[in-house]
Amino acid sequence: MTDSEQVPKPPGRPTLARVAALAGVSVSTASLAFSGAGPITPETRERVMAAATELGYAGPNPLGRQLRSGRSGIVGVVIGDQLKRAFRDPVAVQVLDGLVSTLGTSGLGVLLIPGIPSEDPSRAVDPLIESAAMDVAVLVWGIGTDDATLDALQRRGVPVVIGEGHPVPGTPLVGIEDRKGTAEVVRHLVDLGHTRIAEITLPLDNSRRSGVIDADRLAQADRTPTLNRLAGVRDVVEPLISWETEASLVEHGHAAAVEILGTWVPSDERPTAIIAHSDLLAAGAVLGAKELGLRVPEDVSVAGFDGLDLPWLSPDTLTSVHQPLAEKGAELGRAVVSLLAGKEPETVMLDVTLVVGTTTGPVPAT
Repeated sequence: MTDSEQVPKPPGRPTLARVAALAGVSVSTASLAFSGAGPITPETRERVMAAATELGYAGPNPLGRQLRSGRSGIVGVVIGDQLKRAFRDPVAVQVLDGLVSTLGTSGLGVLLIPGIPSEDPSRAVDPLIESAAMDVAVLVWGIGTDDATLDALQRRGVPVVIGEGHPVPGTPLVGIEDRKGTAEVVRHLVDLGHTRIAEITLPLDNSRRSGVIDADRLAQADRTPTLNRLAGVRDVVEPLISWETEASLVEHGHAAAVEILGTWVPSDERPTAIIAHSDLLAAGAVLGAKELGLRVPEDVSVAGFDGLDLPWLSPDTLTSVHQPLAEKGAELGRAVVSLLAGKEPETVMLDVTLVVGTTTGPVPAT
C-alpha cells in the first residue's frame, strides 16, 4: 500500500482492539504479538505489528498491564553506596551489566537504589526502600548481620535476593568463594618467602572509617565480603598491619599504602608484601609504593582480588584472584526470575581463580 493509498487513521487514540480488527485477528492474539509470548506464528506477529504501525499504536498501556497482573515489572537493585561512587568501580559495573542483561530478557526493568540511609536521623534506611514500587529487591553487595534494609523490605513483603551477604534462611543467595581465594593468594605470597605481609581491606561496615584495624574495630565488622577476606588472610598468616579503607577505589588504596609503607612501620620492619581486598585498592597500593621510591615487586609485592583488566597500570599486571563478575550478576538475575515464577532458587556459590601477574615476586634479600 502506497502513502497515497493509506486509509486515513480514525480519530481518537488507537487501541489494541482496532489493531486486532485491522490485522484480522482476535484481541488476545494481538496482545500475544506485543508480549512476545505464547503460540503465535511470525507471520501473524508481523501482520499485527504492521497494523499497529499503520494506526500509530505504540503498544498496550504499561500501567494497565501492571494493574491486571498485580506487578510493577520493576526490580529494585540496592547498591549500598552512592551511585556516583559505585559507577567508578568496574566490579559494580560488570555485576550490574550481567544482572540487567538477564532481567531484560525477561521483560523486567530496574530501579537503582543507593540504599544508603537518609540524612534524617529518624530514618534508618534509604526512603526508596520503604516507598518504591518493586516486585523483587536485589541487595547486590549483601547485608550485615543486623541489616535495617532487609528488615524494611521484609516488612513490606518484598521478596529479596542477596549477593555476597550474610545468609538468611529462606532467602536466595549468590556468592563467591572469596575466603578460599584470599587464602590462596596469601599462600602464594608466603610461598615466595614473605612473612611481613600488610593488608588493605574493604570497608568493615557503613561507618566510612579508614585507618589501622585493631581488635576492637575488627569485632565491629559486619560486611560479609570483608569478613570472608579477613578470614582468608588469617587462615594463612597474621598480617603485620591491617588498614581499613572507606571505599574500594584507587585513591584509598594509594593513601593506605603510603601510610603503611612510609609512616606506620619502621623501614627495617616494613612489609615486603601487601594483600588488598580488591584490585582497585591493589592498583592504588602499587602507585603508592612507587611514589615512595619502592620497586614493585622487587621491594614490595602487591596482590589484589577481582581480576579486573587495568590497562592504565601497564606495564604492571596485578596478581589477583579472578571472580566471574558478569556471571555473578547473571545468577542474581536468574534468581529473581525464578522467584517471580513461584520457584525457590538455591544458593549459588561461584568459584574463583588465582592468576599470577607481574606485581608479586620473591621476598627481597636482606
